[in-house]
Amino acid sequence: MLREFLRLESAAGIILMGAALLALVIDNSPMAWAYDLLLDTPVVVSIGEFSIAKPLLLWVNDGLMAVFFFLIGLELKREMLIGALSTRDRALLPLIAAVGGMVLPALIYVAINGGDPEALRGWAVPTATDIAFALGILAILGSRVPFALKVFLSALAIVDDLGAIVVIAVFYTADLGTWSLIMAAISICALAVLNLMGITRIVPYLLVGLVLWTFVLKSGVHATLAGVVLAFFIPLEDPRNPDYSPLQDLEHKLHPWVAFMILPIFGFVNAGVDLSGITGDVLWSGIPLGVMLGLFIGKQIGVFGFSWVAVKLDWVTLSDDVSLAMIYGVSLLTGVGFTMSLFIGGLAFADPDQIAMVKIGVLAGSLLSGVAGYLVLRMALNRRPLPA
Repeated sequence: MLREFLRLESAAGIILMGAALLALVIDNSPMAWAYDLLLDTPVVVSIGEFSIAKPLLLWVNDGLMAVFFFLIGLELKREMLIGALSTRDRALLPLIAAVGGMVLPALIYVAINGGDPEALRGWAVPTATDIAFALGILAILGSRVPFALKVFLSALAIVDDLGAIVVIAVFYTADLGTWSLIMAAISICALAVLNLMGITRIVPYLLVGLVLWTFVLKSGVHATLAGVVLAFFIPLEDPRNPDYSPLQDLEHKLHPWVAFMILPIFGFVNAGVDLSGITGDVLWSGIPLGVMLGLFIGKQIGVFGFSWVAVKLDWVTLSDDVSLAMIYGVSLLTGVGFTMSLFIGGLAFADPDQIAMVKIGVLAGSLLSGVAGYLVLRMALNRRPLPA
């Protein structure tokens, strides 16, 4: 299951790169008007007097990304119960590294933007890692990459995603609608009842999950969090069939759709930014500089620094085929923040100019991190023999 997960994420990262590049090319071509028109296309879903009306961009960010977060929730639950986060020894290093990889980028961003209260809303943008992009770069290095290193990066990114979920829930929640929150709570109770009754069919969970998503969307809490909540109620085991796991079966079926459709669509509709007015003064201004340095400097210092301390204090032991140089290379790759960083940036800012600044910082920081991580890992891996 884990090898399949890594294979899909690696391939998805390469496709995601293509989708982001295509968006950049179109948005800086004579066809830019068509790109903007596509994102602003109104889409309305209504049943009787109940309706949800949003531009296409928000349907992607609030709707399709809820499915992405649902998959993250499934992966997180599996890893916590039977995977890389299921025991203290397995979970400690990626947990420590993820904490460092969130704290240091946030501190760097705050240090650069401390005098601008509006810009400070983006403090969480450089704290996130794009697992698909990072694993896609790792896949380019081929079979020399130890499997244990891929597991470390995956577990770290999943913990990182959990941190991002908490940040979104606590810091990027709008004015709350009491009635919608009550209905969302009732929906969660219904999911709990299904789980306690031992229901293993997926359809009832998905139907209640759709209701939950609707009320969370209306409540002011970001709708993608409904996907995470739903995932934690999907049963891992079927008492009547020990060989079948509802959670793992659903994850297996859903993963290709997220990897090869949802993430590329998100990348395409969010990566477009007009580069014609980008000058040195713009790049070195508060928001893009904070994001860029948070991703490129903060991530590598936080992830590698915390990991190094954990190893030197004998809190954790590295696998025999993984070196500290490889950990440093991976720490650079965690600075590829693309999907989650863009997503958090869209929550932090409403002004299109500020969102454009976020995109510039994310693209610059992710590019620097990806190239540097690839080069460091290539040198580190060249020091070990080819696998037999």
